[in-house]
Amino acid sequence: MTGMHRSLRLLAVLVALFVLPFSAARAQLTIEIVGGAGTAIPIAVVPFGGESAFPLGVSGVVAADLQRSGMFRLIGADAVVPRPTRAEDVQADAWRGRGADAVVVGSMQPLPDGRVDVRFALVDAVKQSTLAAMSYVVAPAQFRATAHKIADVIYEKLTGDPGVFSTRIAYVTKAGARYQLLVADADGADPQTIVTSNEPLLSPRWSPDGSRIAYVSFEAKKPVVYVQNLATGGRQAVANFRGSNSSPAWSPDGRRLAVTLTKDGGSQLFVMGADGSNVQRVMSSNAIDTEAQFTPDGSALLFTSDRGGSPQIYRLALSSGAVERLTFDGTYNVSPRPLPDGRGFVFVRRDGGRFQIAAQDYGTRQVQVLTAGPGDESPSVAPNGRMVLYANEVGGRGILAAVSSDGRIKQRLVAPATDVREPAWGPYVRP
Repeated sequence: MTGMHRSLRLLAVLVALFVLPFSAARAQLTIEIVGGAGTAIPIAVVPFGGESAFPLGVSGVVAADLQRSGMFRLIGADAVVPRPTRAEDVQADAWRGRGADAVVVGSMQPLPDGRVDVRFALVDAVKQSTLAAMSYVVAPAQFRATAHKIADVIYEKLTGDPGVFSTRIAYVTKAGARYQLLVADADGADPQTIVTSNEPLLSPRWSPDGSRIAYVSFEAKKPVVYVQNLATGGRQAVANFRGSNSSPAWSPDGRRLAVTLTKDGGSQLFVMGADGSNVQRVMSSNAIDTEAQFTPDGSALLFTSDRGGSPQIYRLALSSGAVERLTFDGTYNVSPRPLPDGRGFVFVRRDGGRFQIAAQDYGTRQVQVLTAGPGDESPSVAPNGRMVLYANEVGGRGILAAVSSDGRIKQRLVAPATDVREPAWGPYVRP
């Protein structure tokens, strides 16, 4: 990143006020795999029976989801004749001979009411057993969402971890003088504009149920925290006090927000109701405290502070007020994001002028660097804890990138000729 941009990011950490340098146009993201797992699972996704009758099928989206995850290697299935559509049609030995350990088959059958019966089965070609067999009755407009659900089932059956293909992401772009906050599928498809402004938008944060997004807008010529309902479009300014209002973060139950306010002087942490009520300062400090995030159990806040002389990450126990320093390696560690399993957190570290995404375990204090930098920022953890979405810069243009929690799988999410910043990975949403 440029020196000016990095200076602005440092200012954001210390005083929670910054403007991001965007340039650009379209918001559609595409995902490129730039590094995969050491041992990807070979899988064949057979084109579903009957899907050629529809403009958008299902099997192609399923295959693309699995391949993008970096955990799977696709085995060609288009040339297979006849194509199996049911688990009992799969000749396991033949597929093993093609190099496939698992096979996905299915069908799409139109119904009289205009909906479609989508069926799929996942077959273990090694053990010659059916791992999953499900059906969905959906409208054609739901094909893509259904494909993501199927990919989630396959991912969980073969890896043991829940899939995140059905989740959504939020991000900010700018075209000319117009900033936009958008929400898209986890694969970058179907972007929807949530809010548009001629002033900067930043720090989008999903509510735990996925129904609302908190974010910061400068439309009042200063940072104000808003909460917006995604279904109705209605929004409320929940933190609009004197000075800066920034860095919103939801409590696990969705009832509270942690925010950084300067209304009492300095940059301090507060907790309030999600509707802006009952504003309470959570500790007294002469330091600059910011970027608070609730731990998964809601008992503590992780935050960034310069109270030790340089920006470091701390944990505040909300019941006792006790504060514990968590990072000691280096002179700049910021932007903590708790891992869903409660065992640690990811953050941004500076090492020799390079800004990288890293992860730290609470118990061992061991730090693992996940990215190479040099300008990585704004990490956001997938709800299964297996991937981290973050902002990057390539050729002077902002893009999003993702890395697995072990650092092996790497992706880039790009929108041609567009700067993209401030990613936020949405939660699991119950049907």
